[in-house]
Amino acid sequence: MNGDWLIRGRDGRLGVYLPSGEAVLCRAERGPGGPWGAPRPMGGTQKLDPALAIGQGADGYAHLVSWRPTAPGEAGLVHSTHYRPHLAALDWSPVGHPDKKGDRTGTPAVAVDAQGRAHVFVRHKGGGVSLLAQKEKGGWAPWRDLKGRDVQEELAAVTGESGRVELYATVPGAILHWRQEEPGTEPVLEEALEAPARPGSLHALATSPDSTTLFYTDDSGDICAWRPGGKPVAVLPSAGPGPVSAVRCELDGHDCTLLAQRSSSGRVAFAAYPTEDEAAGAWWTESGPQLPLDALVSLAVDEDDRVVAATLSPSTGQLLVTRRKDEPGLALEAWREV
Repeated sequence: MNGDWLIRGRDGRLGVYLPSGEAVLCRAERGPGGPWGAPRPMGGTQKLDPALAIGQGADGYAHLVSWRPTAPGEAGLVHSTHYRPHLAALDWSPVGHPDKKGDRTGTPAVAVDAQGRAHVFVRHKGGGVSLLAQKEKGGWAPWRDLKGRDVQEELAAVTGESGRVELYATVPGAILHWRQEEPGTEPVLEEALEAPARPGSLHALATSPDSTTLFYTDDSGDICAWRPGGKPVAVLPSAGPGPVSAVRCELDGHDCTLLAQRSSSGRVAFAAYPTEDEAAGAWWTESGPQLPLDALVSLAVDEDDRVVAATLSPSTGQLLVTRRKDEPGLALEAWREV
């Protein structure tokens, strides 16, 4: 999955998305902070590719994008909007292919701007990035080629506090950054950072009115933070080989960035530091039981502004959730299976 798969809906309920076979399932709280309902299929009965991109707008709506087979050796992208975690999502709607037709070209990424318009990014067969954006009054604008070359998996799309959409991607030996200069415009390739980032390790987060921060793992195994226009900073050694998740939250009255990752020991490791102050230092603290090798971690903030963490094993379907206790520090409740 590409994007935050644990989200808080407009009604305050938490929900998770998970690919299952040729479908996408959603599980959601029956009420904010309450018990969870059973998994439900999203977007109708179309058969889908396992790759799933998830993006959420300021309106709380979730946008889901995946590939579906259309003919032998060919596929097309489909999109669905989910307005509330406990409601049915709209049926999957075909939105085309960056090369007009062909097989899947890479895992998509999706971000939603301040006007609620989904922006779908995906590699094209030339190795660059294509964009498909919703129009403000409905429908989709034509595919646009954002250029680039030798782009690797996976893309990281994010919406800044300004409401403008940004995109990060790795190429051999460098990271590329695209950014909208104005809302509704085509993102422009603004900067290429020479950095040995591991493909599939990118996670982008809005961290101030003017900046987004990209977290990635470098070749030495350090998790680094980079804000375009500046230099990358090594935050701390990675806890394990998988991707990192990040969320902004308030801890003891301070604006903090919380990182989470499945550690090499199999548990979830957490680290927090004051937002955009990487020099303050951070260190890992492990929590919860040992998890399967394929376990994913995602973070969110509930309607009471408490941090929530979830882990999901695609092979077993096991979903575990914990919340921050109502006490100083980052003490967590016992992990529970839902």
